[in-house]
Amino acid sequence: MTFTTMLKEEIAKNEFNIVEARYELIAFLNCIAKISKDEILITVENASIARRIFKEIKEIFFISPKITIRMQKRFKVKQIYILSIKEKLELIKKTLNLGTKIELETLVTDEEKIAFLAGSFLAVGNISNPSTSGYHLEFIFTKERLAKQNLAMLKKFDLNAKIIKRGYKTVCYIKSSEDISDLLKLFKANSSLFYFEDVRIYKDHKNMVNRLNNCEIANQEKTLKAGQQQIENIKYLHEADLFNLLDDKTKIVALTREKYPELSYQELADIISKEMDYKIGKSGVNHHFIKINELVKKHKERSEL
Repeated sequence: MTFTTMLKEEIAKNEFNIVEARYELIAFLNCIAKISKDEILITVENASIARRIFKEIKEIFFISPKITIRMQKRFKVKQIYILSIKEKLELIKKTLNLGTKIELETLVTDEEKIAFLAGSFLAVGNISNPSTSGYHLEFIFTKERLAKQNLAMLKKFDLNAKIIKRGYKTVCYIKSSEDISDLLKLFKANSSLFYFEDVRIYKDHKNMVNRLNNCEIANQEKTLKAGQQQIENIKYLHEADLFNLLDDKTKIVALTREKYPELSYQELADIISKEMDYKIGKSGVNHHFIKINELVKKHKERSEL
């Protein structure tokens, strides 16, 4: 079962009231229903969604759509559920704004808006599995006006959604993990939300560990590079017979560096403080290496004259 299927199953099994059912149907049927003069045809692949739509239509309009189950053999064998409505067509079309512009101003309460978004997602929504890919939730519409209405509804909940064209379809999508999480909360899809959050916490922790490891590696490389340069400077002072020009404390730091070329400034400071009876900190070690570097630089400049 894909994460999309898992989420849709959970939404489809949530309890609903008549108000929620109406706005859910408005979004759902406007997205996928085929509407003719004599029939409204709804085709879905998920049994739970088919049952929910059947129940909502029955409770609002007191009719029972005819259900046909077929086996689809294209690509892979799967069942599809076809709901056919031939009664009270004019009432249903008028009540659910089928084929006409949906006036979003009529959606007053958060309950109505969430039901509208849930209906859209059940009809044309997809969500990537966060454990195998990035964070991405989308609604794929064949009608641009529906995509724009869905975008406006998402923005009413401060969700950062955007629209792109994908061939002849218009996609309304969310990529922020925080916004996707908030939408799952609105859908009351607690099981899907807990799974999503568990994966998100794991990935965030893993990314943090990787960043820390990368920083540590970078610092080690920086320390080794700095240590190698300091060793070369000290070697130069020995070969140029300049080492004795250093003061006693700088000599101590230089000799310790020769003995421990791979250590950081703080580690050098700790060893010197313990072994040489010379209390020094990280900044003090750095100060002595600056003096060594300046002596080498001045001697090289004079040699070039």
